[in-house]
Amino acid sequence: MTTKEDSTKFVSLSEVKNILKRVDKEREELSYEQRIALEHAQKFAKLSVSKVNGLIKDLMNLGFLEEIHAYQIADLLPSTSDDVKTIFAKERITLDESKIKKILDIVNKYYIE
Repeated sequence: MTTKEDSTKFVSLSEVKNILKRVDKEREELSYEQRIALEHAQKFAKLSVSKVNGLIKDLMNLGFLEEIHAYQIADLLPSTSDDVKTIFAKERITLDESKIKKILDIVNKYYIE
């Protein structure tokens, strides 16, 4: 028996955008919530799905991030150490400057404003 927690799969904002675009083509009309979610994804998803997947893979290879954090970083694309610290503000994880620098280096490899 699997619990809901066992079947949780994270998706990036770029993946959400692609899923909702596909659903929009298959149906005549999206629901109100789906339209709002698609508009949000189109505004804020800055990388392609392939780049996001590469970014998440590289972040996971660091060894000190959980999957949820990798997805949050990929969606938010922090550009400063304060941005990274904000992502982890509610967590019990404390990142030192070297770990934050590694995260920012990987993000910069995939996304340059």
